[in-house]
Amino acid sequence: MFSTITTAPAKQSVSETIAVLSGRLISATLLEDRRAAILGLRSFAKQYPASVASGALRSLIGSLSKDGEDVDTVKVVMETLLMLFSPNKDSPEASEEIALWLADEFTQRQENITLLLDFLETGEFYSRLYSLQLLSAILSARTERTEECILTAPLGIPRLVAVLDDRREAVRDEAINLLTDLTPASVDIQKLVAFEKGFERVFAVITEEGGLSEGARVVEDCLILLANLLRLNTSNQSMFRDMGFIAGLGRLLKSAYGGDSADGREISEWAAAQRNRNIYALLAVIRLFLVAGAVGTPQNQLAFLGDRVLENTLQLAFAPGVELPIKSEALVTCADMIRGNARLQERFAGLEVPSPLDGPANGHGPHMNGNGVPRVFVIDGLLDLILAVSSPQAFDMRMAASTCLKAYFFNHAEIRRHFLSRAIDGHRLKADELTNVLTTLLHPSPDSVSADPYRYWFAAVLMLHLVHESPATKALAMGVTEGDEASGEEVVTSIQTIAAHLLSSVTKSDDPRVIIGYLMLLLCWLFEDLDAVNDFLGEFTNLQGLIQAAVENPNGDVIVQGLSTMLAGVVYEFSTKDSPVPRATVREMIMSRMGRDRYVDKLSKLRSHPLMRDHEVLSQQLEPGVDGKLPDIFLDDMFVDFFKDNYSRILRAIDREPGLEISVVTNGVQKGISRELVDSLRKQVEEKDRALQDADAEKSNLASQLGQAKADHQREKELNAAELSHTNEVVNSLRAQLKAKERALQDAEAKAASLGRQVIQEQAEHGRTKAEVSRLKTVNEALQRNHEKELISMRTERQSKETELQRQIEQVRKTAGLDAERVLRRSEADKADLKATISRLEVDMMKAKKARSEIEDQVAELEGKIKTSADILSNVEKKLQISEEEARKTKAQLEHKEEERKAAQEELDDLLIVFSDLEDKVTRYKDRLKSLGEDVSDGEDEDEEDAEGEGSGEE
Repeated sequence: MFSTITTAPAKQSVSETIAVLSGRLISATLLEDRRAAILGLRSFAKQYPASVASGALRSLIGSLSKDGEDVDTVKVVMETLLMLFSPNKDSPEASEEIALWLADEFTQRQENITLLLDFLETGEFYSRLYSLQLLSAILSARTERTEECILTAPLGIPRLVAVLDDRREAVRDEAINLLTDLTPASVDIQKLVAFEKGFERVFAVITEEGGLSEGARVVEDCLILLANLLRLNTSNQSMFRDMGFIAGLGRLLKSAYGGDSADGREISEWAAAQRNRNIYALLAVIRLFLVAGAVGTPQNQLAFLGDRVLENTLQLAFAPGVELPIKSEALVTCADMIRGNARLQERFAGLEVPSPLDGPANGHGPHMNGNGVPRVFVIDGLLDLILAVSSPQAFDMRMAASTCLKAYFFNHAEIRRHFLSRAIDGHRLKADELTNVLTTLLHPSPDSVSADPYRYWFAAVLMLHLVHESPATKALAMGVTEGDEASGEEVVTSIQTIAAHLLSSVTKSDDPRVIIGYLMLLLCWLFEDLDAVNDFLGEFTNLQGLIQAAVENPNGDVIVQGLSTMLAGVVYEFSTKDSPVPRATVREMIMSRMGRDRYVDKLSKLRSHPLMRDHEVLSQQLEPGVDGKLPDIFLDDMFVDFFKDNYSRILRAIDREPGLEISVVTNGVQKGISRELVDSLRKQVEEKDRALQDADAEKSNLASQLGQAKADHQREKELNAAELSHTNEVVNSLRAQLKAKERALQDAEAKAASLGRQVIQEQAEHGRTKAEVSRLKTVNEALQRNHEKELISMRTERQSKETELQRQIEQVRKTAGLDAERVLRRSEADKADLKATISRLEVDMMKAKKARSEIEDQVAELEGKIKTSADILSNVEKKLQISEEEARKTKAQLEHKEEERKAAQEELDDLLIVFSDLEDKVTRYKDRLKSLGEDVSDGEDEDEEDAEGEGSGEE
């Protein structure tokens, strides 16, 4: 019996299995085999995405094209691809690069994206859903390239938008998400989506989902998509407005503040939160139409008024039961709707809203609606929110209400005057004390200041917006006074009252928000208003206390110190010589208490303070999670712009001399100028008046002189007429005389012509004589130059010969001395003879020296004569008439001197011959000494010199 041994097959690795499945997917001819291979690959996709993608990605995409008609195969392939985009996090091959790799494979070939879009045409659920999900995954990885592929694909955007009509929520919601991701940046895609009835389909989805109140997350997504289509897209905004969708926004808002469900049932907490998110998203969409400075903003504002969007938004802001963040956002949206549009600003004040307070806070009984809810005009309601609500949690709503009121004032002078006039009337009648801006500032309550500092900060900010750059409202506010003069009370202006409260708050170390509010108001009020500055300086202690606050603020608050310093600078900048505190005194007080360095330092620190420097990027809302703590909001938006615009000017104001006042134009009237300039101009006018008077007197004098001159001229004219006839007679006689003189003149001219010819002849003769003298002069100069050259040559030759002679004599001396010494050693007789010979030689040498001296004297005499000749030549040039005689004499003298020179030369030649003979004799003597056996050496020079001395003595 044979035993059979079986062996288990070798276990394949994951990579080998994936390779086999990929190969089977490529080579299989039966659909079932390919589907089985795809199912196998799907089982590995989550855990081994890189291996599956590298081995089978193109095969999977190709299967979509090959087996696209088979729903089951397409479903499995798309599931596998989606798994590759989102693998397991614990997978060893999980990486963000896999998604990029997959997206590149789809986007680098346009037909791959088109293939996915084609599946949207089918009605099959999974094909549509998975196609949208794949497109979203590809878009997330390669955004720009995917947008380009979808935009380029045939009917790419229309097919995507059409999916919004799908009744299946999963497919529709996925389409909304994909369109939301596609539309944030591409203007072309935004326009195409809108053109394909995108707005209509979005509103249909919102309505189908139950609107803002009952809609789920899909409503918020629809509103986000709507925002993408409208943001900074003027074309889409115009289409939205023209197609009547603004009214749809109004209806959505109206349904949003209808309370809880219509049947009175309470809704869950998550549903309420989603409703708030939906409302917030809708308000954000509305604000996209209200970008400040945009071209279409005025038209959008009017459309919001006509379609009751403004009214519905306002009702939402004051509706009971609406959460505070939604109310705040609604009020800010209302501010954007009316800002800068005079028509809406005027209509805005006539709207009524539910009272934000439980009872009437402003002293007026509110109207009642059908439900018994009190109603007030919107301006009163806003003031109630701002000044009568003190809850810290309501700060954002108060801030938004303040923004709404500031938009109501913005660039509308009539509204600002009307509002301020009503506030002044209410203040005088002591009505609306709780919500009257002016009363709040002029009559602060100590308890309220500490409990709600923002009440006074908001009041100051609103007053700031009323008076800023408005001379009319400044003058109106300055007319408000405190105290009854008839009753003997001191009358105090509103500026002095506010300044007193400011300094009192500084002294009591009140909350810096109150102090900063007063400072911001005074800065905008006093800026470029000379009357307001004078009013402020009417109380001398105001300036002292202000400088004290800038230098020694008890709290050490940088903003308070900086604003106090700036206010002091504004007071100095716009003070005058006639101010209650003269301009020079103001500067002296600032410099003595602060000094320039501290003044600049305070302003610089304020400018670099984070709340001032970064104001535009800081949140102006209450930070969440802060219990009972006031927000760090101290500065108003418009004031920050005011400060930054005028910072440099006020910084340099302290360096301006007091004599130079600032010129300000208020209501067309110029105020403020340099008094020195005025005095100078006045003096110039006086001088011109005096000059004009002098000119008038001179004019009268000249007029009288002119009359006298005319009379004199008439008399002279008559005399001239009488003299004219006499003159004619004289002229006739003169004519006869003239003819006689003409004949005599002709004779004289003939004689003159004859004399002229003689003169010409004499001039020619003189010219010839002069030429001859010039020629002789030239010859003389040439002779003189030649003589000088010869004399120089003779001197040079003489010097060289003397040098040679001296050298020979020295040599002879040495040689003779040596010879003599040797001769003395051998024989006394020969020595005596030699000494006698040497003595004779010395005599001859003396004669030669004497001859040389005589020759030098002759040379000197010749040089003197040459100099004399030069003087004679200069005299010859001065005396041209005797030049020829002097030239002959000079020539004779030169010839004589030439002969003397030749004689001297001959004597010199003789002397040289004598020297030559002496040299021969010395040579012979040396030879004789040598023949006697004596050596001639250089050491015998001294004996030779002694011998020469003895010889000289004998001579």
